[in-house]
Amino acid sequence: MPAFRQVGEKQLPNPVLCMAWSPKRDLIALTNTTGELLLHRLANFQRVWSLPPNEYTGKEITALAWRPDGKILAFSLGDTKQVVLCDVEKAEILHLFPVENPVSCMHWMEVMEESSVLSSFYSSEDESKLFLPKLPTLPKSYSTTSKIFSEEKSDEIINLLGEVRLNVLVLGGGAGFVELYAYGMYKIATLTGVPGTCRSLSLSSDLKSLSIITEVRSVDNDPEICYIQLDTGLLSDCLPEVTRMARKFTHISTLLQYLRLSLTCMCEAWEDILMQMDLRLTKFVQEKNTSTQVQDEFLELLLWGQSSPELQALLMNQLTVKGLKKLGQSIESSYTSIQKLVISHLQSGSEALLYHLSEVKGMSLWKQKFQPLGLDSAAIEDAITAVGSFSLKANELLQVIDKSMKNFKAFFRWLYVAMLRMCEEHVPPELNKMTQKDIAFVADFLSEHFSENEELFDRKGKYFNVERVGQYLKDEDEDLVSPPNTKGNQWLKFLQESTHLKESPLLFPSYPQKSLHFVKRMMEGVIELCLQKPAEVIGKSVKQAVFLPLYTVPGSSENTPRLFELPSLWNDKKTNMQYVAFCMAEVSPCKLYLLRRGTDPYRHVPNSVMAIDLSNVLSHHLEDEGDKTAVQSDCVHRCMDARFYDDEMLTVVLQASEEEENRGRVLAQLPLGSVLSCETEFSWDPARRLDQQSGTIPCQSLVLENQWRELENMKAQFVAVNGIRKVACVLSANLRHVRVFEMDVEDEEDEEGADSQNASADQDGLEASMASQGEGEGEGEGEGVKGAEVGADAEEHGEDVEKNTEEHLESEEALELA
Repeated sequence: MPAFRQVGEKQLPNPVLCMAWSPKRDLIALTNTTGELLLHRLANFQRVWSLPPNEYTGKEITALAWRPDGKILAFSLGDTKQVVLCDVEKAEILHLFPVENPVSCMHWMEVMEESSVLSSFYSSEDESKLFLPKLPTLPKSYSTTSKIFSEEKSDEIINLLGEVRLNVLVLGGGAGFVELYAYGMYKIATLTGVPGTCRSLSLSSDLKSLSIITEVRSVDNDPEICYIQLDTGLLSDCLPEVTRMARKFTHISTLLQYLRLSLTCMCEAWEDILMQMDLRLTKFVQEKNTSTQVQDEFLELLLWGQSSPELQALLMNQLTVKGLKKLGQSIESSYTSIQKLVISHLQSGSEALLYHLSEVKGMSLWKQKFQPLGLDSAAIEDAITAVGSFSLKANELLQVIDKSMKNFKAFFRWLYVAMLRMCEEHVPPELNKMTQKDIAFVADFLSEHFSENEELFDRKGKYFNVERVGQYLKDEDEDLVSPPNTKGNQWLKFLQESTHLKESPLLFPSYPQKSLHFVKRMMEGVIELCLQKPAEVIGKSVKQAVFLPLYTVPGSSENTPRLFELPSLWNDKKTNMQYVAFCMAEVSPCKLYLLRRGTDPYRHVPNSVMAIDLSNVLSHHLEDEGDKTAVQSDCVHRCMDARFYDDEMLTVVLQASEEEENRGRVLAQLPLGSVLSCETEFSWDPARRLDQQSGTIPCQSLVLENQWRELENMKAQFVAVNGIRKVACVLSANLRHVRVFEMDVEDEEDEEGADSQNASADQDGLEASMASQGEGEGEGEGEGVKGAEVGADAEEHGEDVEKNTEEHLESEEALELA
């Protein structure tokens, strides 16, 4: 009766590059050589959805990590040097950010530490909701709107931030590139001085140390695998402060993204048709024979109701009555849309930004707590001033829109009537009434907007700037073509005359000559400086505590995908230990080595290195006339891959030695209890590499009774496991053949077990049909993800499912079927 139950098998069309199980559900994420991200579920290895590569994000996925709550997947792209956060329910990209170097490995961990200070912060974190209105969702009609901000549930970007408890995404790459991102979004540390290329990393759950496996070039120019432990004591000592600061800065980052997208929507709402008036008038100037000014031509039409043949040709042949009507409607709808976006999005976003920055300023003034983290109150004050200037500029744009709408309405109404009279058409009586005040209004508009500007023609190729809103939305460093007229503004006059107020830090500078885009870019730059400072300060505080050269890489494995290669790292949260499992095939192919260190890099750990002898690890039971005797196998095995299943178990793929090639490969569970209790001390010579002193490493033999299974007809080479969900996925050497197993269930079960299995299969079929025929397209994808959680839970974790309020309905169906 083989151990572990096989629940799915598949031949995939493209080689797999990364695979990772969800920490909370029976889902596995895979990436392949085409740059596709795939999500499969345990039952029958059925596909839930796929995210194809695109030009915008990139096509070369280099690493993969799940957020600890299982709701978001992070993956890195080598060709575009970006990290992308993807929503697991709907396969949507929620956030992406650039990195300096391509990422070769990533690890996403959650801080488990509890303290009264943290608990009080967790409960008070949402206080901003009491003071700030909800951010309005961005209109879905614009192409650039990010999904996260146009979904109704995402008013506070809850999905992106996740729980209040701190989680950290650690990225590693070539040339010593290591960065830490709080909540996967805000960079809290940039580490320097890490030698070589990172192959895997693990930040301990108490934040005291970061373990890194790197590949460096030895003296003989051979690739050498080393273990490095960095002391990240500042993060653990200041955990409540780091959590609070990271949470605030993550809010600020998302608000900046919100303002950026709001402004992009405003640019899309502004249409090119609004430029028509300026271009037609410029063409008119270039083509007319008379020496009179355009302004005079229009004023003559206003006062005497007569126009020159040239103006009449412009109005009747080029602008036309129909065109004028269309232009008037475009201006009104466009300006109204921009006005709404400014009022509801830019202003509310700026208010929220000011609120959070003011709170950060308060934190920075508590120097004893926050100064070690690099919070600089002067830089934050500058950021608050920049946000104030942005708000003022948005307000100025509102006034310009308001004034332009009034002007255009009056001007178009008059011009429309004048053109109807030229055509000798009937003028509606409601349009025919024009008071002296209206005439004065149009005359002012003509004199202000219709004077030829030679300098403007040299700059922009047009003589006129009748349309005044577009200039605010241009992403240019140049000054505004027509800045607002502040003549007669008593407040400005009062400010200029008052020496005290002119230099007061309480008043935000207004930059009257600059566009909204320019002020926004300036604000982003100042806030970016605030956000970067803590990452530099915390990064400099991280020191290398341990550097252990382990072994050189054999030349044959140079072609193996790096993402699967040993060593494998594990953080034991209960005992605060870091484990490294690795093989030294050149020295002793039949041994698996374990290195252990305390998460506190300065704590002494006895028996830091030990070896497991795998040569006779399996025993076969032969039945002879009812008498059961255990006969030890003479087959010698070596380890192909090893991953930590949990704190006390290692899942391995074993291969028979070359003489025994006809035997299949084996999936086995190695209990570590007896190995870890080994009392023989290993004395490490720091001057030599570990493989040069491997003969003195204490070694223990293991014989497995039933915790193994032969993998028939499969050249198994790699394994990915999840001890919480009790699942494993084995991948073949050609990276295309996959098998998935439930690890705590034997393959042949009694009748009752078979019934529950059938019920689970029925449930899977039900969920599959809901998940858009298993291909994960359209609206059914999210339910396919939920089905993965329910399928396994209904069978073995029924009680857990009942408690899970999120999936109450699905669990009821599964229980009924069972």
